[in-house]
This record gives sequence, structure tokens and C-alpha cells, in this order.
Amino acid sequence: MSARRKARKRTLDILFEADMRGVSAVDLLQVRPIDEISESAYARTLVLGVAEHGAKIDELIHTYAEGWDMDRMPIIDRNLLRIALFEILWSAELDDKIAVSEAVEIAQELSTKDSAAYINGVLGRVILLKSVISLS
Repeated sequence: MSARRKARKRTLDILFEADMRGVSAVDLLQVRPIDEISESAYARTLVLGVAEHGAKIDELIHTYAEGWDMDRMPIIDRNLLRIALFEILWSAELDDKIAVSEAVEIAQELSTKDSAAYINGVLGRVILLKSVISLS
């Protein structure tokens, strides 16, 4: 497993726990240090990025996740979408297809049987409209 895949999974762990406990992911990051050097920098970037842009990310999920209320969406799916949307919209060095592929593969491994296709659809809509999405 690549260092970036490990970082995404570690980020998912932190975001999942923060969601479940109703605490800040940034605060949780301080008490749940990331051990492996190879994944620590990128996982930290992801957690901090999702936290910094969380309101906009959640607005986009709400807008493009047709038929799903954020509260009804599986926590894993919601947080995989958050990670991938941060990577797609705010991480210039990463190709959008990689962010989608990683989110879909992790969903296949950790979430429901329908999650991968659903996540792929939401992210695909965002990518198609990326040039007109206001990030402010």
C-alpha cells in the first residue's frame, strides 16, 4: 500500500472519529499523532485542509449528493468525499482522477456495496463543474 493511501486511510480514521465524537478533527489530530513518517505529512495536510475548507466541502456534498442528506449518508462515505473534494479542489499537485480512484477503492474496501459508485458519481459531477465552482 502506498504512503499516500496510508495517509488517506489515517485521515479517514481521524475524520471518522471526530464525526462520531462530535469533536474537531484538528484537536483530535493533536492527541492521536500519526506515527509513520511516510504518511504523517500528507495525512496532516489532508486533515488540516478538510478542516480549513470544511464548510465549502460540506456545501458541495450537500449540493451534489443528490438524494442524500449529510446526516443520513454513511460516515465513511461522507469523510471519503471530504478528503477527495479537498484533493480535487485545493491540491494542485494531484490529478483529479487519482483522488477519485483512491476514494472509490477505499469505499470498496471499507463501506457499503453501493458506496463506490455513489462516491464516483458525486466526485464526477464536481469535476465536470470544477471550473465554475466558487471556492470562496
